[in-house]
Amino acid sequence: MNIKKGEDLRFPTEFGEFKLIPYLDKLNERCHVALVLGDPDENALVRIHSECLTGDALFSMRCDCGNQIKKAMQAISSEGSGVIIYLRQEGRGIGLWNKLKAYSLQEKGLDTVEANHELGFKADERNYDVAVHILKDIGLRKIRLLTNNPEKIKGLNGSIQVSERVPLKAPLNPHNEKYMQTKKDKMGHEV
Repeated sequence: MNIKKGEDLRFPTEFGEFKLIPYLDKLNERCHVALVLGDPDENALVRIHSECLTGDALFSMRCDCGNQIKKAMQAISSEGSGVIIYLRQEGRGIGLWNKLKAYSLQEKGLDTVEANHELGFKADERNYDVAVHILKDIGLRKIRLLTNNPEKIKGLNGSIQVSERVPLKAPLNPHNEKYMQTKKDKMGHEV
C-alpha cells in the first residue's frame, strides 16, 4: 500500500479524548483518519465508517450515517477504548458529486441501489484495503466490528479477524424509511 502515516494528534470530543492518526493515500491524495480511544487491544471495538458529508456534517435525515458515527463514538467511549476508522469514500465509494446525482434519481422514484446502477456503478463501490492497513498499523488483528453491513466483514479479506459483528441501530424517520428498507432487502444490512 502506498500509505503515509502522519503524526498523532490529541483530539478531544464530547465522547472523550481520542488520539487522531492521519493516513494519506499517496495514490489519490485522500486523507483517512483513525480515532483511537484508550489502549485498544485484541478484540477491540472498531467502527469502519465511510465518509458521508450529508449525514455526518450536515445532519441529513435521508440516511443513518450521522447517527451511526455518533453511536459508535458513544459505544467506544462506554468501553473506555476502541477505534474509529474514517475512510474518505463518500457515497459508498462513488463520490459526493455522483451521490448527489443519485439523490436526484431517488427523488424521481428510484431506490439507492437502482440510482447507483443508473449512474453506472455497483450498489457499493467501497474498498476496505486502507482500513486493513490502518488496523494492522495500530496493532489490531482481531476486532469486534460495529456495523450493520455483513459485506464489510468480507471486505476485510480475512486479513483482520472479526470475532463479533455488533449492530448499530439508528432510528427510522419518514425521510430514510425507503433507504433503510432497500439496504435491508437488496444489500443484506441489518436495520
